[in-house]
Amino acid sequence: MQATQQTFLRVETKSDPNYKPTMIRELPPADRPVNRLNYHGPLALSNSELLAAIIQTPIALHTANHLLAKFGGILGLAKASTHELLDIDGLGPARVAQIKAAFELGRRLLTTPPEDRVQVRSPADVANLLMGEMMNLTQEHFLVICLNSKQYVIETRTLYVGSLNTSTIRIGEVFELAIANHSAAIIIAHNHPSGDPTPSPEDVQVTGMIVQAGKLLDIELLDSLVIGHMRYVSLKERGLGFA
Repeated sequence: MQATQQTFLRVETKSDPNYKPTMIRELPPADRPVNRLNYHGPLALSNSELLAAIIQTPIALHTANHLLAKFGGILGLAKASTHELLDIDGLGPARVAQIKAAFELGRRLLTTPPEDRVQVRSPADVANLLMGEMMNLTQEHFLVICLNSKQYVIETRTLYVGSLNTSTIRIGEVFELAIANHSAAIIIAHNHPSGDPTPSPEDVQVTGMIVQAGKLLDIELLDSLVIGHMRYVSLKERGLGFA
């Protein structure tokens, strides 16, 4: 209901003396676009809220609604020229550049051919993707790799830095990223700063917890890797945590 109401906010400009735009700071913290994006994911936001999260000015929601109304939605906005956007009250060169950059990133994602994306066929593919960066880290880093139905990598993100144990790993956060990416499967990985990739009992326990949660959500955990110095261990290959 929140998103629907915000979609139909008035779009008058400052030329209307009776209209006072809603300031972002006047909204409850839970209703502010950036906070909603971080806590609920992009799918929970309306077009105007997503645009406001990009613009991030005191009257970002008002400006976002005005832009969508003026240009006839996101397709028209994507086609708007820099000159047209600079004519909008509340948008300067930096904000216009942010909007243009967001549309260009989306366009490049859609036009990236599948063969240019990393496809995971084996644990070695994951190790090759991560080892160069992870094997020399001085702290443990816990990563989630989101995959589509053909096992192409959608997103890789570090969720935790520090010792891996059941008290610090929140299973909901692992799958929140997967759900936001419409992932068919995920792979988790972390490094051992000692250089020895031998899985610890905590590694096996965390892996088992994520396997079980994935079954409930229909998002398969394909593997859990431990990265050491020029070595790695696949818990899936060793049957650890994958009952």
